[in-house]
Amino acid sequence: MRNPTGRQLRFGAELRKLRERAGLTATEAGQLLGVKQAQISNMEAGRVGVSPERVRALACHYDCADQSLVQALSEMTSERSRGWWEEYRETLPNTLLDLAEMEHHATQLRAGITAHIPGLLQIHDHAREVFRQVVPELSPPDIEHRLSFRIKRQAVLFSESPTPYRAYIHEAALRMQFGGRHVTRRQLQHVINMSERSHITVRVIPFAAGAFPGSGQSILYAYGPVPPLDTVHLDQSHGSALIDAKAQLDKYRVLLDRMEGIALPPRESRELIRAIDQEL
Repeated sequence: MRNPTGRQLRFGAELRKLRERAGLTATEAGQLLGVKQAQISNMEAGRVGVSPERVRALACHYDCADQSLVQALSEMTSERSRGWWEEYRETLPNTLLDLAEMEHHATQLRAGITAHIPGLLQIHDHAREVFRQVVPELSPPDIEHRLSFRIKRQAVLFSESPTPYRAYIHEAALRMQFGGRHVTRRQLQHVINMSERSHITVRVIPFAAGAFPGSGQSILYAYGPVPPLDTVHLDQSHGSALIDAKAQLDKYRVLLDRMEGIALPPRESRELIRAIDQEL
């Protein structure tokens, strides 16, 4: 049996939350549904497919009154097929594949970045230099492999129905020269061009804004079809993590709101990016 993807694990975890809120054990839930306890455990572990009818039956047994959540979970049951990221399954960490899957299914994306240009806005040469700085060092073929994966992730911004994307980028990230002056200038121009697309908003947090909460993190907030299915991706040197606990989701929304509150408006942000470009 193939290992479940991050999204399938999340689906199973949501079923488990519904059962636990109802105060039922897996055995009791199985009895209500007419299946063995192992079947409930496999569903909650994301190891087996679940039909929309079974999701609705479980929600009924669990006295779940949130019909929007039930509908969203029912729609997730038809998504057992694997996406483009599966071709990287044996060569890249699962956390990267889970990130691509999360971005693909998000209804909108919101990022707060202080030290790097967001991955979805990076040009090839900038991203290549980022991967050259990875510890432990990557081989040239591995760098190109990760680069192709990162560029394919950007498809969510270029599809016929692109995902709405908001990014709050600190001025420090814009001034860091990955790949030298010429690459940096092309990268800055790319950010400006992308920010002019109707579904993309880029706002710069200037040095003058001073200290702000969340300044030491790289945050990507993926909105689900309903708030309980939102997910936060944190990218750190020791690896990335997906977070979906309600208290943490609430916290990261506040952090991003605070970043938005001190960031320059879109037009002024583009003017600052152009000024930085002209200084190079």
